[in-house]
This record gives sequence, structure tokens and C-alpha cells, in this order.
Amino acid sequence: MFKNKKLNVALSYNVKPEVNSTSDRTPLSLHHENTYSNDIFAEWDTMDTINAVKNALEKYNNVTMIEANEDAFEKFRAVKPDIVFNIAEGFYGIGREAQIPAMLDMLNIPYTGSDPLTLATCLNKARTKEILSYYKIPNAKFRLLESIEGLKDFDLAFPVMIKPVGEGSSKGIYNKNFINSLEELNSVLREYFPKYNQPFIAEEFLNGREFTVAVIGNGEEARIFPIVEINFDELPDGAPKIYSYEAKWIYDTRENPLKIFTCPAQIDKKLEDEIRKTVLNTYKVLNCRDWSRIDVRLDKNNTPNIIEVNPLPGILPDPEDNSCYPKAARSANVPYDEMLNLVLHSAVKRYNLI
Repeated sequence: MFKNKKLNVALSYNVKPEVNSTSDRTPLSLHHENTYSNDIFAEWDTMDTINAVKNALEKYNNVTMIEANEDAFEKFRAVKPDIVFNIAEGFYGIGREAQIPAMLDMLNIPYTGSDPLTLATCLNKARTKEILSYYKIPNAKFRLLESIEGLKDFDLAFPVMIKPVGEGSSKGIYNKNFINSLEELNSVLREYFPKYNQPFIAEEFLNGREFTVAVIGNGEEARIFPIVEINFDELPDGAPKIYSYEAKWIYDTRENPLKIFTCPAQIDKKLEDEIRKTVLNTYKVLNCRDWSRIDVRLDKNNTPNIIEVNPLPGILPDPEDNSCYPKAARSANVPYDEMLNLVLHSAVKRYNLI
């Protein structure tokens, strides 16, 4: 893939600890009784995924594993890789996804994916929506709620969805986040504020179809894999039509998989073009690099609205698992290993390493 030149690639990652583990490499702050929740490690990868990425990259490159913990900076400086393949989610705070890229920028080491500013921005749902709104990219009307007092002048139309402002992988997004009244909103927020120790956003609920779109490449060469639709009819009776933590991790299991995704989505060319345009505009204005997964939902006028931007998309390796980015790639006849090496190639080309 790189003209017979093997690159020295460092793979940067965070590994999901065993259930109930409080190992030395797990941030102690995450175990504080006021911030702990069952979904705390939802963003981190299992060793199965990490090893699958390593094996894919080793087809063409020399790979060194560097865990994204407090020793990472010195390890990067000692190893001095040609480039880092970064899938690390980070440890602390709303800028955690930016930690490894910031280290690498300081060390002048190339890496895959978006820069620290984009990663920190996209993890902050309110800032992301403010930027999208400035560029007139459709997204649901919202309010940032930093305390219960913020409900005094609440003016959104119900039902609303609430989300922690700085989480991913459906962390903090449960079925009860679909809210039908101010009283219900007050009750849920009183539970969530101390549990997640951060602001929440409330968004007017968009009742249309939902899609997720895998983007790869940079600049004019950025393209999308076939669009994935989320089939909410697969959820249990009475469950809200949202891709909640329950939908992602409880209802849908390897033992009892849901047919939750359709790829390619069954949509007409007009809607496909509208989704494609909206997604690529979003990718551009947020300065995403190399790859991202962007979630879209239709409003009452069937206009595509952006609901989430994921510059570090989930990449479960097993085709039986419902992981959108690899599923979209496979639908384009791009196998898992090739998909990851295409991401690496996008970064290598961006840095003029070939």
C-alpha cells in the first residue's frame, strides 16, 4: 500500500477493563461515588478490537502498541514512530479525546484522525451544535442545561431528548432520556446531574428516520460509504425510537442480535444526495480528518439534521456485531483490514509521508 515501504506505526488505545475492575491504569476519579455509572467505560475498546486493529495494520507495517495512559508521552518520545494510529478515547475531562493528539503535536509525530481542537469540539455537543447552527447546517433546536435553575425559562417543545454534553457511545443516554413533560425533565435531571457531573443538552425530538454515515478521506477526496439506517421497529414494544444505551448494549447482544441496521439504506436518490451533502458539509466545517461517523435524523419536513459527530468511530471487528462504520465499509466491498489501512493511508498522504 505504501510503495513497498513498511512504516513504523504506533497504535494508541484505551482498553476496557474487566467488569468491576479498578486496576491501577483506571483513572481513580472515574470511581468516585458521585460520578460512577454502569456505562463508564462504554467508549473504551476491548482487547479483541485493539488486537484486530493491530493485526490489520501489521499487514503492511511494523506496529508498536502504546496504551494511552500517563506513560504515553515518554513512550512516544522513545519510540519515535513514523505515524500513530490513534483510537484512544482518553482519560479525564471533556477534552480527553484530544489528549493523545495534543501530545503528538508537541512531539511533532504524525497521527491519524482529527486534531485536538476538532476532537474536543465534537465531544462537546453544545459547541458542535453552535458551530453547525452558525454554518446553517440543520440540527434540532436545543438548550444547554447546567443546573435545575436552567429549567425556569425552558421553552423547547416536548417531547425532548436530553444528553450529557460530553460523552459518547450512548453513555448517559437511556430510554428515560426521552422526556414528555417539564416535571419529568426536572426529575431525570435531578438524578443525572450528580451522576454524570456535567451539563446536559435538551433537544426537541426529531420524529423522522435515522441514519449514520461513515466518512473517509480528506478535502475534495472525502467520500462516504453506503448510508446505514437504524431500524427502530426492531426495538421492544414500548421502547422509545432512539438509539439508547439499552438499544446499543442491552437489547442488541451477540447471542440475540437485532436487525437494527439496514445498509445500504433504502432511500431515494434525492434524500441520499441531501444526506451526503449535509454530512460532507459537517465534516468540512468541523475540520474532521481521515475519518468520522456522522449521525443524521430527519425532521418533520424530511430534512436531514445532524444529531452527532464522531471523529473516533466505533470499529468492532466481528461482522456479527452491529458496528456501523465497518458495516458501511463492508457494504462497499471494503473488508475490515483494508478499511483501517485506508484510514492510515489518508493520514500518510495528508502528512506527505509517501
